[in-house]
Amino acid sequence: MNAINESILTLILLVPLAGAVLVALVPDRGKLPNWIALSTALVSFGLTLHLPAHFVLGQGGFQFAINRAWIESPAIFYHVGVDGLSLWLVVLTGLLAPVGVVASWNVIRERRKVFYALFLVQQTAMFGVFISLDLMLYYGFWELSLVPMAILIAMYGRKDGSKAALKFFLFTFIPSAPLLVAILWLYAQTGTFDFATLQSLITYGSFPAGPLSWAAFAFLFAFAVKVPLFPLHGWLADSFSEAPVALAMVVAGKLGLYSMLRFHIGLFPVQARAAAPYLIALAVIGILYGACLALVQRDFWRLLAFAALSHLGLIVLGIYGFTFTGSAGAVYQILSHGVVDGALFVLLGVLYDRYGTSQINAYGGLASKLPQTATLFVITSLAMIGLPMLSGFVGEFLILSSTFAGVSRGWAIAASLGVILGAAYMLWLVQRLFYGPESELTASKPAIDLDGREFLVLWPLAVLMLVLGLAPSLWLNEIQQGVLRPQGNRPVALSAPVLPHLASTTSSPGEGQR
Repeated sequence: MNAINESILTLILLVPLAGAVLVALVPDRGKLPNWIALSTALVSFGLTLHLPAHFVLGQGGFQFAINRAWIESPAIFYHVGVDGLSLWLVVLTGLLAPVGVVASWNVIRERRKVFYALFLVQQTAMFGVFISLDLMLYYGFWELSLVPMAILIAMYGRKDGSKAALKFFLFTFIPSAPLLVAILWLYAQTGTFDFATLQSLITYGSFPAGPLSWAAFAFLFAFAVKVPLFPLHGWLADSFSEAPVALAMVVAGKLGLYSMLRFHIGLFPVQARAAAPYLIALAVIGILYGACLALVQRDFWRLLAFAALSHLGLIVLGIYGFTFTGSAGAVYQILSHGVVDGALFVLLGVLYDRYGTSQINAYGGLASKLPQTATLFVITSLAMIGLPMLSGFVGEFLILSSTFAGVSRGWAIAASLGVILGAAYMLWLVQRLFYGPESELTASKPAIDLDGREFLVLWPLAVLMLVLGLAPSLWLNEIQQGVLRPQGNRPVALSAPVLPHLASTTSSPGEGQR
């Protein structure tokens, strides 16, 4: 078992890459690339499940770690590992891979080899971002994640993929240049790219305050664009509208939010605290702005894009509130957001594939013709708006209650208004698509409900939304261990547990401290 533990992260990285090479080598005949990609995705997901099965609660530091010299000068190491912060995000990435393959099964009809090969390379890049503990290794995976996404949006966009791909690439690539400069500056000051070493040196060392603040800003700027945080969201709606469903699931949120927690707050806690009031304000503005724009959309891809902007703003609020409960709630909400958005993209992809339009007004009366689709869409929408007993409730409650008790009542009330608006636009979407009089479009098309593959993907996701809502401790135990703010190599003891906070909105003493 020790041998598996020592190599599991390498296997998680290499299996999708090997699958991509295999897809590229086989002939583009029939569904052969689809089956290879699906098999690879399922194996990758199975490997990620090894991590929570053998994760040791209470053990400090990173687990399943590998730290080996790679390049002598500059000193770059193959250093990977996971803790409670990254553990479930790796599993989530593994889960969404087979969902993405199934969602693309009948949609991608040309150049399947190219699509699935790049899709699997994208999986490797995302895994690498979550497990890298050497800044140059992390930066390599961070940049790698941009390339397959941009190419696939350009090649498989629905209407104007080239324009959306160019906008996505420029928005996300340009901020990476100052990020690289900041990483190289840290190396010039310390002689290392190692995350834990840099963390200790920045905490206890003597750095010029001005350049260190600029380095922290460079990290934050790259991550904020990737999330995206208002007002850096200019690429989001076009990317959601044009990206294939398999890529739209991962285009926003996870990488940027994780990087904020790990590399902005983790490396620059003083500078992050100084920026927190501004980030909280931008997050709440984004919550309300995204919700208001979602209310007036008539295209369901764009509605989902602005809904994502609103929900991602709520997660940023939890992160930069600097409360233990809020940070744990933010990580939990990332998991919920990934599962719920994955299901919504598949369901909307089903409608787009059947009816050939994303215009909401073209639909109506689908519930009687597509009962399984309607049922799953209602469940997923309720999870998205935070109905108790479903996944969205736990993270929203932890973030809003901790903000109200430990940050600002005004910001908490404003963010809560955004949540109410979220319920309005999602329930309106459900009503327009599935209820009311049957439209000409739905009457003229044959009723084709979920096929076997879609059924096998969507119902487990619906069950997972329920389990996430009813048994949050299955995930929060590891998450709360991961969000303990380290100072150097010593975690700060926190007196406020996460789970008891679910029973009360009153925070414990020290709630605002990490």
